Amino acid sequence: MGDDYRRRFDRLTIAVVIPLYNGRDFIEEALGSVLRQSRKPDEIIVVDDGSTDGSDAIAAEFLSNVSSARVIHKANGGQSSARNLGINSTTCDFIALLDQDDVWYEDHLSKLSWPFLNDRYNRIGWTYSNIDAIDQDGHLWFRDALTSLPVSHPKRNVITCISEDMMIFPSASLIRNSAALEAGLFDERLSGYEDDDLFLRMFLLGKENVYLGHALSCQRNHRASTSFSPRMAQSRMIYARKLLDRFPDDRFSSIFFTRDYLVPRFLKTLLVEYMRGLRTEDRPLLRRCWEDLRFFISISSARRKILLTLFSPLLASPALAIVAYKCGGLRVARKLLR
Repeated sequence: MGDDYRRRFDRLTIAVVIPLYNGRDFIEEALGSVLRQSRKPDEIIVVDDGSTDGSDAIAAEFLSNVSSARVIHKANGGQSSARNLGINSTTCDFIALLDQDDVWYEDHLSKLSWPFLNDRYNRIGWTYSNIDAIDQDGHLWFRDALTSLPVSHPKRNVITCISEDMMIFPSASLIRNSAALEAGLFDERLSGYEDDDLFLRMFLLGKENVYLGHALSCQRNHRASTSFSPRMAQSRMIYARKLLDRFPDDRFSSIFFTRDYLVPRFLKTLLVEYMRGLRTEDRPLLRRCWEDLRFFISISSARRKILLTLFSPLLASPALAIVAYKCGGLRVARKLLR
């Protein structure tokens, strides 16, 4: 690294923002990965979102000898509100988000910072990397997990941003503070899809993004994660309606955002979720999925509306749907509804 780059590298200021809610099982490991960074952060902000398991005290004790660290307390309001409070509490140039159950490799901040050194016009809004997937106990499941997924990186057009999950994990990103503020930060109604929502809004503002294809962090997968919660399902519908309002079908330009991109995207996700409910015989999940499926089928093509009439008595009844699934009947319905 040349002297000029070293000076510019050292002048970058980075605040780590960690939302915390009942994370006593993982928070020490997450914080340890922050303290081991080869490029030290200038500030560490843990935002306790009303924890009841003592994890805030664990974090405070772990960071007690770190002068740049602090724990902020707030009433429970969700991960988005916790992140926003942390971002609004710093004047650092860049925000490095870390979820309480994720872990960084030692070169995470260093390598995500590099692209900004060549960004003369502040066009880069965020950098992000691939991830390694680990289980609840920290055992490796997948190396460079995003490589195997049919998702486009980096983001280059709005169609790919709205037609598929963006797969930009907050714990794998470094965000220019001013870009996040200009985009309006996280939508606090969302506890799921809030990352897609923010990165999409930054993209629409013309912010550039840079993707590093090798993993710089580990994402932990476990049953307590919000990916499997009713709150996540509620957030999905809020986000979907935001997209539907923002991207209606444009018949003049022959770009059918809703018909060709949004409905297929969310139908696919909901059908996967519905099938998971059948496998586990989770009747509340099946009822939630059916309500959401019915909404998307109602705004989709005439073909899907006809199929709704055919399959709605079955899909609307968890008991009947479970029996049909065991007999193999619903596999046909799933294929037809795609």
